[in-house]
Amino acid sequence: MAIRHGLLALLADGPRHCSRLRAEFEARTGAARPLDIGRVRAALGRLEHDGLVTREGVDEAGRVVYALAEAGRAELRAWYARPVKRTGPPCDELAIKLVLAVGAPGVDVREVVAAQRRHVSEALHDYVRQRAEVLAGPLGGPCEVARLLVVEQLICCAEAESRWLDHCEARLLRLGLSRVEDAGK
Repeated sequence: MAIRHGLLALLADGPRHCSRLRAEFEARTGAARPLDIGRVRAALGRLEHDGLVTREGVDEAGRVVYALAEAGRAELRAWYARPVKRTGPPCDELAIKLVLAVGAPGVDVREVVAAQRRHVSEALHDYVRQRAEVLAGPLGGPCEVARLLVVEQLICCAEAESRWLDHCEARLLRLGLSRVEDAGK
């Protein structure tokens, strides 16, 4: 529900129209892909239906302006207080790819690991460069601090993925799986 709660958080700063919410969400979260305006409109519609936001009117350009309702403020406070659950098996493409590579005919799972490790290493290098760029300038406003936190989260995730790949490779070696075909023996 990141978009839903993200919109509530942005509206806590004051009323906004849909396209401004979209732009601010992308700027604050460092969204890798542009957020579809249709998703924002749909989320605002659901928030309005649920009584969490209200239409405050239209601006000079004729765009609907939304404001946070008291129920929305309560929901936002509850969201901030609630931890993000880490449950169940990962729905992560890399985890799925690796578990399916084990035992797949003609696939060397260790090569899959090595290819991913190269990618993660390049991404980590890029994230560290981005962090240096952010830290080189003034961290005066919430957008700069938010960008720094997003980049540092990407660094931590890349470092964790790299450690997990090291673990996978070591496990495969301990099990004596030089190639996936060995898994079927």
